Amino acid sequence: MTSKHTRSRFTRWLLDGTDEPGHAQHPGPMRSVEHAEPHQRPWWKVMCLTGVDYFSTLGYQPGIAAIAAGVLSPLATLVLVLLTLLGALPVYRRVARESPNGGGSLQMFADIMPRWSGKLFILVLLGFAATDFVITMTLSAADGAAHIVENPFTPASWHDERLLITLVMLALLAAVFLRGFAEAIGISVVLVGAFLTLNAIVGVVGLWHVFTAPDLVVDWTHAMTAEHGNIWLMVGVALLVFPKLALGLSGFETGVAVMPLIKGEPGDTPADPRGRIIGARKLLTTAALIMSVFLLLSSFITVVLIPEQEFQPGGQANGRALAYLAHEYLGNGFGTVYDVATIAILWFAGASAMAGLLNLVPRYLPRYGMAPEWARAVRPLVLVFAVVAFGITWYFDADVDAQGAAYATGVLVLITSAAVAVTMSAHRNGERAKVIGFGLVSLVFTYTTIVNVFERPEGVHLASLFIAAVIVVSLASRVHRAFELRAIEVTFSPEAGALIDAAAATGVIRIVTHDVDDHRPEEYDEKERVQRWESHIPDTDSILFLEVVVADPSDFNADLRVDAVDVGRHHILTVTAAAVPNSVAAILFAIRDRTGLEPHVYFEWTEGNPIVNLLRFLFVGEGEVAPVTREIIRRAEPDQARRPHVHVDS
Repeated sequence: MTSKHTRSRFTRWLLDGTDEPGHAQHPGPMRSVEHAEPHQRPWWKVMCLTGVDYFSTLGYQPGIAAIAAGVLSPLATLVLVLLTLLGALPVYRRVARESPNGGGSLQMFADIMPRWSGKLFILVLLGFAATDFVITMTLSAADGAAHIVENPFTPASWHDERLLITLVMLALLAAVFLRGFAEAIGISVVLVGAFLTLNAIVGVVGLWHVFTAPDLVVDWTHAMTAEHGNIWLMVGVALLVFPKLALGLSGFETGVAVMPLIKGEPGDTPADPRGRIIGARKLLTTAALIMSVFLLLSSFITVVLIPEQEFQPGGQANGRALAYLAHEYLGNGFGTVYDVATIAILWFAGASAMAGLLNLVPRYLPRYGMAPEWARAVRPLVLVFAVVAFGITWYFDADVDAQGAAYATGVLVLITSAAVAVTMSAHRNGERAKVIGFGLVSLVFTYTTIVNVFERPEGVHLASLFIAAVIVVSLASRVHRAFELRAIEVTFSPEAGALIDAAAATGVIRIVTHDVDDHRPEEYDEKERVQRWESHIPDTDSILFLEVVVADPSDFNADLRVDAVDVGRHHILTVTAAAVPNSVAAILFAIRDRTGLEPHVYFEWTEGNPIVNLLRFLFVGEGEVAPVTREIIRRAEPDQARRPHVHVDS
């Protein structure tokens, strides 16, 4: 007895944020759970929440750039900065305007590409987004562990425990989300402010050492000339290698995902949140400018001041180039302060990525019927993502460099998809100049993505596993949930309500389903005659016809509005829905709840192969309507006496 009670309390705690299990015990119009609007803050504070992901890449980006581009790291970084300011930034300023509720480029594609093709495309993009966000957690934690073990004050026994330290950091991250994630913005403001200040100090000191030792710059320029010849060849090589630096583009998708947290203007409305859009554009622009300055500065001072061998695996600057400079030129005391700040922001970058996942998955998969209802709750998802992160960390042995390819792949695919989405949007609006501009940006990002995939295929291999997992789980969940009511709310127009009330006044409600193929009075006369004869419906009982029009069978949950039309002497209830049997069942329960009577519904058997009809139901929303409707009603209402009556005739 105690065990059962404990389990019940645990289940309630775990599923906090969703409908209580067993809501089908009382079927009828179902409403989604309303969550309180998050506390909104000024755009610059929300920028810091994005910045714990975006700015934290300074912890490892300079080292990765040095490995990828060698002495050409500053030049390749300049190409990256130009692409950021002239490509990614304009794209996401447009995304912010067209998707102000946090849906980002995925929401734009969901609007552009309806039906199953759109849903499958969204699933693929979700796979890449999952790659991006999960690798952000694992890579950031691994780099945080690198800063811990390389600190001179760290016990020597910890140096071989990087994997264990990384797993502990990920476990602590999951624990924070399991407990609750309050005041995240306030914490991020402190972390970003401290981290950028420390990086500015390191940058200024690094520049001072560079310019007070001109021989260092001479050695660097000579190395570039010796390796690559003239300046044009250097530019060409930089253009070829800059895709490896794509980690420095992270943060844009997160920037638009957090838009609902931005405090708008007094005149903002849900349809036109102008103040929020302006704030989001300021957020994106300011973050891009700050990051561009730090990327150029850090790539220059690290490649000039740090010996090349220190960037390689096992070197003291591997994954922590700026931390190396902090210890080398400002002492171990300041270096330790820098390490602590870097570890904190890298760990919190995982929190930003986790928040992104918790925003994306409940936004799409449960709504598409492609995840269990518990996926709307935070805690089960946190546990799932934590387990995935543990597995990836173990697979890569907490190696920062090894995870760079997968991270870059996720980032580049999302930015490329955003560029394509805004290009299509500009085309629909007849903006020819912007179509050309965004089209060129799309081509550049497409090239960058392709080069990254060919040079580092392990990134797309991991992304493919995420995509396959998302699609398999989604389709399996869709099949598993196929027999749910799936109606969020059922409402009746005044005319439809009047017809139902009039039928209820006679003491019995008889509803005949009818395929929407012929609206001639003679068709309804024949249908009524056959149905009365085969089902033995008395001539004195009135009949209401019910017609369900399937608009988009790939949708899952929807609000149903039942209208009424008259064709000759016949009364017809009409509704547009995603699936016929689920909608019929939901309407029957709504009629029962409205009138207190269990309605009778009449079907004809569907001709054809039953397996084909089942597949038609799963993917087209039609098929074997009668038995599926009966099964949905049976599952939704355990009390047989309260179930609507289902009649089927040949």
